Amino acid sequence: MSLPRIALTLGDVAGIGPEIVARACVNPEVRNICQPIVIGCPAVFRRAMVLIGTDNPIAEIDRLQDAVNTDSLPVFNSSSVNVADIPPGAHNARSGRAAYDYLIAATQAALRKEIDAIVTAPLSKAGLHAAGLSYPGHTEILAEQCGVNQFAMMLYLPEVRMLSSEPNDVHSSNGLAVNHVTLHTSIASVPGLLTTEGISDKIELLYQFLSDIGIEEPRLAVCALNPHAGEEGLFGDQEHHLIAPAICQHDKMPGTITGPLPADTVFRRAAYGEFDGVVAMYHDQGHIALKLLGEHRAINVTLGLPIVRTSPSHGTAYDIAWQGIANSDGLYDAIAVAAKLAEQ
Repeated sequence: MSLPRIALTLGDVAGIGPEIVARACVNPEVRNICQPIVIGCPAVFRRAMVLIGTDNPIAEIDRLQDAVNTDSLPVFNSSSVNVADIPPGAHNARSGRAAYDYLIAATQAALRKEIDAIVTAPLSKAGLHAAGLSYPGHTEILAEQCGVNQFAMMLYLPEVRMLSSEPNDVHSSNGLAVNHVTLHTSIASVPGLLTTEGISDKIELLYQFLSDIGIEEPRLAVCALNPHAGEEGLFGDQEHHLIAPAICQHDKMPGTITGPLPADTVFRRAAYGEFDGVVAMYHDQGHIALKLLGEHRAINVTLGLPIVRTSPSHGTAYDIAWQGIANSDGLYDAIAVAAKLAEQ
């Protein structure tokens, strides 16, 4: 059986993307589970390979179809923007545009089924805007390119380890997935963006993902928006009017969907194995908890697309870019999950 062909985009070349992609590509475990194809500037990628101390050969290709599974790493430059001289550690209009070009090429190739999955290194939202591209991030670009309206940003930890536990004490063998009803938006705008239909859609997408990774009867928790789940309406009524009706729409699904639950306790319960997935109402409600539990190993999975896309959950990390100290564990985990989903 042939290995899945996975495109790895370099993201913002002023950040840690090129380094972590280089580290992943020379990792024997990665080469055992997929055929990596790099999308980005070959000169930048060569420099990243030197940075990590490897002389693994690369092969510049003109088309993704030309990538072959050899010792040489295929690199496809889909952008006409010259980023070879971009200084590290700050957003730049050129690197923002190039990161966008890499993503578009990977997405279109996946839609044409020339590749089996996409794993993206971080890009800079400020870089996108400097290039005149008004997108909040990867998720919205992917949704637009794929022509979908029902989509979600999900963070996933393949294993959950509590901070106070022994290093090998795994609490949830199924891992933990956290979906978000709203994405990159202000806290002030969140209540006005919540709808019963939108919450219901995110419940459905999370349930489907958990089923796809082999959980037969997923156990979902749905977060409240307000403290103490609104305290019977004293702190807000979104729980009663919006969230509870969305949960009721799925009461016939195998498994359980519980909520609305106070967010200050639900993640601890999930981390100890009570739930397989949590639907959060807004970005930080889910991200803070998962990143605290998973450090740099949380994976971003875009749900609702006709293609497979994952990424590490961290950003460009300009403060440590091009210093040879970036950790690629999150990218490796993202590749492993992409390979598993591609097999579906």
